[in-house]
Amino acid sequence: MKFINLKVLGGFGKDGRSDDVAEIELGPGEIVGIVGPTGSGKSTLIGDIEQLAQGDTPSGRRILLNGEVPGQELRTNPRKKLIAQLSQNMHFLADMPVGEFLRMHAKSRGKDPDLAEKVVEIANTLTGEPIDPSHHLTILSGGQSRALMAADIAVISDSPIVLIDEIENAGIKKQEALKLLAGEGKIVVVVTHDPILALMASRRIVMKSGAAVKIINTTEGERKLFSDLERIDGWLSSLRETIRHGDVVGVGDIAGDLVDNAPGEVTAA
Repeated sequence: MKFINLKVLGGFGKDGRSDDVAEIELGPGEIVGIVGPTGSGKSTLIGDIEQLAQGDTPSGRRILLNGEVPGQELRTNPRKKLIAQLSQNMHFLADMPVGEFLRMHAKSRGKDPDLAEKVVEIANTLTGEPIDPSHHLTILSGGQSRALMAADIAVISDSPIVLIDEIENAGIKKQEALKLLAGEGKIVVVVTHDPILALMASRRIVMKSGAAVKIINTTEGERKLFSDLERIDGWLSSLRETIRHGDVVGVGDIAGDLVDNAPGEVTAA
């Protein structure tokens, strides 16, 4: 099946109210955010996508692929699965070296086992804790595990859709991970409370009481704000690494750095 797009047909929120957004269409290479208060139905929406729901989940939503109802095999056969997930809490159960695991995964996908080296190389650009192919999966930290899975999904996995649930505190370079996945032509759907990730998306779906109430297209002003926030986030990451490595922070320079990196005033539209 050549993947073109995914479409979400609206269902119902917690109180039986219909989704105000009757249809959401997502295309390859797009980053789409899902935002809303805690308990607003964000995880339920990505759960519907993950299950390729056909009105058989509590929300009553339906998912179409290329405008068609997905076959039962796409919904139930792990080998045919089109959707990969990257969550904040990921741990490996298999106790084998990273390199062996990646080579085995590549072989199972009919790909060159040597791609394992590329996956590790990319993963090490996403985490501050270097991964060695000889490291066993079970000793990896949470950040290392998520960085490895992001790189694996980008390089080895055939899944054209990636669902990410609150990765902001996952211990990896989050913007770089999203850019990597979208750059491989995958649809990236990210549930987030992080303003940087929300503004990085081309659109964001707003959830309330379990229903999709609106879609906001990221404005030019928001893109400018994202650039400012990204600079500050980069500065904070550098500061974090300085502290992690046991170095002394030049406190006298901090005020100047903050002024140089400060965005303009933020107001509600």
